[in-house]
Amino acid sequence: MNIFLKNIHNILTIKELKKKIIITFSLLLVYRFGAYIPIPGINPLGISDFMEKFHSGSKGLMQILSSFTGGAFNRASVLALGIMPYISASIIIQLMCIIIPYLQRLQRDGESGRKQISFITRWLTVIICLIQAPVYLISLTQQFIPFTSVSSNTTYLIDINTFYGKSIFWVIGIIILTSGTLFTMWLGDKITDKGIGNGISVIIMSGIIARFPSAISKEIFSKLEIGNGGLIILFLEFLLWLLVILFSILIIQAIRKIPIQYVSHYKSFGLDSQLRHRKHQYIPLKMTAAGVMPIIFSQAIMLFPLTFSDYIKNIKIKNFFHLFQDIYGLWYNLTISILVIIFTFFYTAITIPVNQMADDLKRNGGHIPKIKPGKETAEYIDNILSKITLPGAILLSIIAILPSIVFRIGITQNFSLFYGGTSLLIVVGVILDISQQVNIHLLNYHYDGLMIMKNRSNRYTKL
Repeated sequence: MNIFLKNIHNILTIKELKKKIIITFSLLLVYRFGAYIPIPGINPLGISDFMEKFHSGSKGLMQILSSFTGGAFNRASVLALGIMPYISASIIIQLMCIIIPYLQRLQRDGESGRKQISFITRWLTVIICLIQAPVYLISLTQQFIPFTSVSSNTTYLIDINTFYGKSIFWVIGIIILTSGTLFTMWLGDKITDKGIGNGISVIIMSGIIARFPSAISKEIFSKLEIGNGGLIILFLEFLLWLLVILFSILIIQAIRKIPIQYVSHYKSFGLDSQLRHRKHQYIPLKMTAAGVMPIIFSQAIMLFPLTFSDYIKNIKIKNFFHLFQDIYGLWYNLTISILVIIFTFFYTAITIPVNQMADDLKRNGGHIPKIKPGKETAEYIDNILSKITLPGAILLSIIAILPSIVFRIGITQNFSLFYGGTSLLIVVGVILDISQQVNIHLLNYHYDGLMIMKNRSNRYTKL
């Protein structure tokens, strides 16, 4: 506890770090404020009332989708699309970098190439927004809420019954939703540049955490209604939750070290002969190198039945799609487990270029002990990567279905989403990243302090 309080004091002492934290929280407050501003023509109270009545299977999927926007999706907010179009664009560009030679060259061009890829990603984000915004408005006005001014004594849409009013609503809605995503991206960039942590990840985490107080309060009240036994159950639930968090941290941090040796040459004692000097290092291969992306991919695919099931007229196909709309059902969890394992191998293969790693090692005079440089090194790294990716994929699939498992044993629907899946992994990963950056600032602060003391002592010694 003393160490924690001392670290807090050091954080408040370092002006630069304190400024970064204040900027980060200020920009997050702006984002959270925007999540409550409704699209013009929408009554947010009517939307909230409808979502509460929405059937449980689809509601589970809607909660997953809404968690990335901090509830803005369910409120028909100007930030309803959130950062998801940018994530979709980034995923598409990463896949295209494997296929398109031009993008491959940009990846190898260093900082200038990354800027070009970022520029392309942003334009692709705008295109995706122009597609997703009309789909969202269609779902809002036809699939979810009728295009009427009054329904069950609750006003959902205001003054858009005429053709002129509908046209204005559509144009303004598409522009505002697209602008909301671009504004969210701008906030993320500002947090990355002037704040602390990766801005996009921090914004997603803030949206997830915003739902936590409501979820935990509902869980506490539901267990207190049981009586004395409810307190014991509540204690066991929180203990299980802490164990799941610890399990997630271990999965994210687990690495396999491959020892390598660098051979350098230097002259000694004025002799022309060169002596070989070996520097021992290692290559860290993460067990879950794909991170949270396999779960995001899998959940994005599982959202298709929710999107298109109401537009299908065939009863058999419609009933088949309904099997995958219940996130607590057998078929949904079995399918998403298989998809997570497949995408983990796929994403690891495209993000870790073993051939390039082997070539870089050979070019820099490095080698793995007892392994020949070049092709054998690439095969050796690929073999180890395959062996550690399999258990990592299985553990990720377990985390993906944990919310369904704990929901079946009696934990409320809202709180169960924090027991695993994308929400927990994103929060844990972002917090670890932020804590690492804070520790770097603290180490630099102490190092600078030690250097000042050393310079002063040297000055006194000379005197």
